[in-house]
Amino acid sequence: MSERTIERVRVMRSWEWARPVRPVRREVLSATPELEEGQSPLLFVPGFGHGAWAYAEHWLGHAAERGFPAYAVSPRGHGGSGPAPEATLRAYAHDVVQVAAGLPRQAVLVGHGAGALVVAHALARYPAKAAVLVAPVLGGWATFGAALRRNPLGTLPAVFGGRLRLSRRQLFSRELPDADARRHAARLGRAARRAQWQLLTGADPEPAVGRPPVLVLGSPDDRVVPSSALTRAARRYGSAPLLFPGMGHDLMLDARWREPIDAILDWLVKHPARDDRA
Repeated sequence: MSERTIERVRVMRSWEWARPVRPVRREVLSATPELEEGQSPLLFVPGFGHGAWAYAEHWLGHAAERGFPAYAVSPRGHGGSGPAPEATLRAYAHDVVQVAAGLPRQAVLVGHGAGALVVAHALARYPAKAAVLVAPVLGGWATFGAALRRNPLGTLPAVFGGRLRLSRRQLFSRELPDADARRHAARLGRAARRAQWQLLTGADPEPAVGRPPVLVLGSPDDRVVPSSALTRAARRYGSAPLLFPGMGHDLMLDARWREPIDAILDWLVKHPARDDRA
């Protein structure tokens, strides 16, 4: 590492220390297996507008049944966490790092949608065992362009500080009963306007600490994240995306929710995500 690089890192860290993220009450939901099997804990991070509830519906309990301690955090301003109308992506990543650091063992970070971008930022601060990016929305103007083409009426207000609105067709497949789709949609909130703007204009995340294995998965029929974006995200981490045709953007809530979570857990079993001290 050159002296110039070392200095750049030192200045950045000094700025962060000088302007610490304000503390907030964080909601963390969990499900743990009956028998400890030495698996690394999973920390699920929801996308914008979602909370930990999105994982508590199915994935937390299912992961625990398969022997994985499972936790889900609601970033500030989401779910049952404290309000934070001016939160930034840095603050969301801070929440993830703080919760992960408090778990009993080195965690696997799992982010969905814009939560995948939060996880990507958190990976530069926390030495995760592995990471999973589910239907990742990794930001940039290409993300904005795709969202504008697919959902102009729901996307434009977010540019001017309003709420990003996603339709039932974008979030879920036709297989999900309408009653369930309405129930989930009724729980959606909104992200802070600064975080929404940073999603479009923010810098790329720094490299992950320790370069953990990263799995990218999604659906080719996702009306929020196009297949080309899934491919780009996977290439960033040196792999190819794992695809689940026929599913909507919210894979953890859709009718066939078992397929992606089982694929994630199978991948973790095959990769070095077990706790070395077990």
